[in-house]
Amino acid sequence: MTTAAPTPLTLAWLNDAPAEAALAALDGLYEHSPWIAEAALRQRPFTSLAQLKHAMVRVVREAGREAQLALVRAHPELAGKAAVAGTLTAESTGEQARAGLNHCSPEEFALVQRLNAEYGARFGWPFVLAVRGPRGEGLHRREILATLQRRLQGHPEIELVECLRNIDRIAEIRLNDKFGAAPILGNPVWDWAEQLAVHTDPGYGERGELTVTYLTDAHRACAAQLQAWMRDCGFDEVRLDAVGNVVGLYLGSDPSARRLLTGSHYDTVRNGGKYDGRLGILVPMACVRELHRAGRRLPFGLEVVGFAEEEGQRYKATFLGSGALTGHFEPAWLDQQDADGVTMRTAMLAAGLPATLEAIAAEARDAARYLGFVEVHIEQGPVLAELDLPLGVVSSINGSVRYLGEVVGVASHAGTTPMDRRRDAATAVAELALYVEQRAAAAPHLVGTVGMLEVPNGSINVVPGRCRFSIDIRSTTNEVRDAMAADVRERLAAICERRGLAYRLEETVRAAAAPSDAAWQRRWEAAVAATGLPVHRLPSGAGHDAMKLHEVMPQAMLFVRGENAGISHNPLESTTADDMQLAVEAFLHLLGTLSQDTP
Repeated sequence: MTTAAPTPLTLAWLNDAPAEAALAALDGLYEHSPWIAEAALRQRPFTSLAQLKHAMVRVVREAGREAQLALVRAHPELAGKAAVAGTLTAESTGEQARAGLNHCSPEEFALVQRLNAEYGARFGWPFVLAVRGPRGEGLHRREILATLQRRLQGHPEIELVECLRNIDRIAEIRLNDKFGAAPILGNPVWDWAEQLAVHTDPGYGERGELTVTYLTDAHRACAAQLQAWMRDCGFDEVRLDAVGNVVGLYLGSDPSARRLLTGSHYDTVRNGGKYDGRLGILVPMACVRELHRAGRRLPFGLEVVGFAEEEGQRYKATFLGSGALTGHFEPAWLDQQDADGVTMRTAMLAAGLPATLEAIAAEARDAARYLGFVEVHIEQGPVLAELDLPLGVVSSINGSVRYLGEVVGVASHAGTTPMDRRRDAATAVAELALYVEQRAAAAPHLVGTVGMLEVPNGSINVVPGRCRFSIDIRSTTNEVRDAMAADVRERLAAICERRGLAYRLEETVRAAAAPSDAAWQRRWEAAVAATGLPVHRLPSGAGHDAMKLHEVMPQAMLFVRGENAGISHNPLESTTADDMQLAVEAFLHLLGTLSQDTP
């Protein structure tokens, strides 16, 4: 057997090569730290590049703090003295040049030097960023400077983890280069998400913010773009339905066969991210494109729906799009008005939709015609990022209950009212908020949030006489959720009685938990395992369109890791083309195994 490494590398060669030759072939992945690849290679053989990447990531995470700090400190400052002196590794030289850091203006260079010095003084290690970015083609130096300025304000422990995550991303891109591997299925998904994000509501685009609410011009432009892409991908039928859902159908080998339903929403929260919802439309679109290119038909139809409204931002009509498919469209929604007084009926008519209950009711699906519903979604949380896993299988979508409340006391002078004679509404709600936190922390898979606190007409020298608040309780089971809700209501009553206060509490939302269908969850688990990654199951704390489809057919979800500690509903929401690649591969695997199971 030859020990000469091929170009590009192959897993077959790497698995069989002598340890010294294999280690030499992986040289340069981690800056001046060959011990990582050396430890990972002890886990050979690898069945996939993703498995090799994950093995190296785990070596870093299990190495201990001192080794991790040494690894971070082995990295050079961006556009720092080593870059000026030309003493960077070949890999770092190429990456910094690709980002244009060797073409900084004098002002930019001075800013980088100042920020580098501030960062080093604050944290004790250099700022590390994967400058080739989520698509692997390079961030602009403006993005790099903005990220450096933002992360300079971070907590040291969080920032260390962020540096390690970026180091892993750098190694992932370098490994792709060595293997001549590119996320050819993930790149178009990333590109579609970027292109769709150019459409945003008035008043937001001017600030560089993404906001797409129901049936605005931006929303309609997104719908038109999705339809065009679906036709390009090879869908047999593409249409806009009666509520604005974009529906694409890829027929099975038997056009009358049952269908697999999938999709997610394309509306956004205000100043949101590019992937929430949209990833669940774009990933199956990429799958259809691959099937069409291969001339392959499945023994079932694949129906992809871009749901028009999930967030409930313009109208109080959460899950409007998916609700129409389950036959749960609320007639009263048509008469709701937005902030400008425009009714939903008027907005529908302006968008060319029929705006009749008859047309909307006709969109309800016959569940007997469907195999089930699956949804791909960005996680919107930190779990997968903390576990260094690109994909996770959802075990259940949390049930939720929400309240709006107000405590009423007596507004009085802050200087003349003794502490034992106050009827302070705000401190009562503060006491309740701490109880919500403690009660939720006492049980697994239970969360409680007091997200809104307001003292109407509050003043610095007045004891608060009123305090308005919200409560959001979520759990994987309705029983656990309801038990906490009962305890919170009881505690609120006790607090107010003890303090001599009045209160009101109104339940505004109640959504049942949606456990994943066991058979469909196993299909996602098999799909993740096929990529070579460990299978991790986790509940979804956020609501999804799958919750509505759960009411009429079996459902299961796949989560994709988010960057920036998994933040979502935020412009920093992000994921990489490599993680999107794995999501497409997993979806294609699910379609393949389902084809074998479907007569």
